[in-house]
Amino acid sequence: MISVRNLTLAFGKRVLFDEVNVNFVKGNCYGVIGANGAGKSTFLKILSGEIEPNKGTVEITTGERMAVLSQDQFAFDDYTVIETVLMGYKRLWEVMHERDALYAKEDFTEEDGIRAGELEAEFGEMGGYEAESNAGSLLSSLGVNESMQQSLMKDIPGTFKVRVLLAQALFGNPDILLLDEPTNGLDIETIGWLENFLADYENIVLVVSHDRHFLDAVCTHIADVDRSKIKIFTGNYTFWYESSQLMLRQMSDKNKKIEEKRAALLDFIARFSANASKSKQATARKKALEKLTIEEIEPSNRKYPGIIFQPLREVGNQILHVENLSATVDGTKLFSKVHFTVNKGDKIAFFSRNPLAITRLFEIINGNIQADSGKYEWGTTITKAYLPIDNTAFFQEGLSLIDWLRQFVPSHVTEADEPFLRGFLGKMLFSGDEILKKTNVLSGGEKVRCMISRMMLQNPNVIILDQPTNHLDLESIQSFNESCQNFPGVVLITSHDHTFMQTVANRVIELTPNGIIDRLTTFDDYMEDARIHELREQLYKA
Repeated sequence: MISVRNLTLAFGKRVLFDEVNVNFVKGNCYGVIGANGAGKSTFLKILSGEIEPNKGTVEITTGERMAVLSQDQFAFDDYTVIETVLMGYKRLWEVMHERDALYAKEDFTEEDGIRAGELEAEFGEMGGYEAESNAGSLLSSLGVNESMQQSLMKDIPGTFKVRVLLAQALFGNPDILLLDEPTNGLDIETIGWLENFLADYENIVLVVSHDRHFLDAVCTHIADVDRSKIKIFTGNYTFWYESSQLMLRQMSDKNKKIEEKRAALLDFIARFSANASKSKQATARKKALEKLTIEEIEPSNRKYPGIIFQPLREVGNQILHVENLSATVDGTKLFSKVHFTVNKGDKIAFFSRNPLAITRLFEIINGNIQADSGKYEWGTTITKAYLPIDNTAFFQEGLSLIDWLRQFVPSHVTEADEPFLRGFLGKMLFSGDEILKKTNVLSGGEKVRCMISRMMLQNPNVIILDQPTNHLDLESIQSFNESCQNFPGVVLITSHDHTFMQTVANRVIELTPNGIIDRLTTFDDYMEDARIHELREQLYKA
């Protein structure tokens, strides 16, 4: 158990936490959520002892071991991959080295023998004799194959270092697991493995993540960091979000009787409780929800941006036709034989084992780069808005936000005065004097919000999104997701956000080096289809 009492932390006049009191108990997985800058990562660092609070205490049950996902990819450069994982179980690593040092002594004494015996016993109790094979299996599950496991950390790619550090945190069944953005750098298959691993995990887990599908799959509770406090709510992220929105609507509906509101809330709890899946963690969620009282549901006081795409005109019958496109980068074939036609009503999720392939396709169909071969043609009725993965080129000059947005006013807008532009920036939560902020000092999230303002200004009937959730907080992701669901035009999207892909797309196109797979289906059904899996393997091996 972790017990936090009267925790306070301030940096100058900025108060992150003020008299926080909260408990985290065994068997629960807590999703730590909050706006960018609210202090989510800082809170995990306080729990781990990396940061000292100004006031208050963090108490951990005696004898319980804590593991933390390291954010430093270079800290273990001189160790092998397998050694790095073993180091996650600190006491086991210490025993191994003390034992090996004793056996290496030339003048091995009787006293050394007694000590070696004690260490062997402790080593066995901690599972030391199976440690290396267990670490290897863990690495393999995370996509780090056996041939890489004896390599030095400095010699493996950064994407694999992330996986090794995750294996290090998971190794040895720690009593308390602190994970800050554990899905970063993982592909969808590996994220699925991690979801299953944590769903069956029986100890305490605290996880910070912007991946809603991941939070829904693993969390029994939500720890909401807001206004310098932390409140614990029963259920996963979707339950927290939908229940808080329902409560907000209930409070604003003055015509509905109290009994009717209560019945609606009880029905909502029962529905979520009944929909639990088969995993142990979902069972824990179900039991927790069944014990939940209405008084525990509170409306969220978060601000959600207003992302609304309003097409100037409906798309015609000819939208986009792509014929035999191919592309290579530095001798690596990204895709070939790409042939598809976009139809009315299409919302297409693009997927590839190499994300660069989709970025290259999107850049080609937006006219920014040339394909190696093939052609594409947009219909004459199409007005498109593109959110690229790299927006650096848009923020080279230090303009004010309002002057920056003014550059992108389309020709069909006859008057673009300050109130008009303020409206678009205001929808993305830039208010008051913030519109005078210079674009060269914006954070990553603020730049993306500016880019979305630019997209809304175009009144597009086709939107193209390359990793739209990058740098955004959960509130912006939620609003963006719902906007794309409600958008009456065409959506072309690729995203690491599983929920975004599943809830928006009605068609999936996968790019491979040797052709495409194109199916009218949801993203979940596509990923679970065994026949598609077989076809995918054939196309990647061809």
